[in-house]
Amino acid sequence: MNIEVCFTPQAYSLFHKPNTVVVVIDVLRATSAIVTAFFNGVDKMIPVAEIDEALDYKQQGFLVAAERNGEIVDGFDLGNSPFGYMNAKVKGKTIAITTTNGTQAINAAKQADKVVIGSFLNLDELIRFLKEEKKDVLFLCAGWKNKFNLEDTLFAGAVAEALIYKYGFLTSCDSTIASIELYKNAKHDLFKFLANSSHRNRLAKLDLERDIKYCLTPNQCPVIPILDGKFLIKAN
Repeated sequence: MNIEVCFTPQAYSLFHKPNTVVVVIDVLRATSAIVTAFFNGVDKMIPVAEIDEALDYKQQGFLVAAERNGEIVDGFDLGNSPFGYMNAKVKGKTIAITTTNGTQAINAAKQADKVVIGSFLNLDELIRFLKEEKKDVLFLCAGWKNKFNLEDTLFAGAVAEALIYKYGFLTSCDSTIASIELYKNAKHDLFKFLANSSHRNRLAKLDLERDIKYCLTPNQCPVIPILDGKFLIKAN
């Protein structure tokens, strides 16, 4: 059982292999919002790459979430703040969602054998899930507009560290080793470690520090969203 880490969706084709579980990561904030949504009773989500696709679902009467550059897109019901998914209006609903980075990464990986959603919010549940799958794992970091970012890499390192040192997974991938070493340096205070990171500062300027702290707090939402055709559903 081998582990690899891909730092951006643009590089996904270099890593794609059959019989691999792909974990899509966009810690700040898309995958954190998706995990929160399912924990709070959302039935399904439809990740789409483009705003026009989301508008089509809006016209069909679906709840629709759209975010670009950290902000909710005008005319949509939700953005990608996890706090938007903590209320009764989302329970039992199907929500179409498009974001700057996270849904682009899901779209890049849609041909994989299995695609699941990871965040610090479902950290231990994801480790348990991957341990039981007993397959190769690829962590696909959403990054920022196809550039490397720290927070997604730290999460990949957190899960990879547990799988390798506790459950016998292997790696010969330099990006996996780098992710683990970064996480070792950061794990005692993720918030402080990310103080100068680009996306934390981008969100802080939008007065979203509360979102950042929530997204970096492990194990608040023990659910695994998994891609099933065009839908994300909650894994059993």
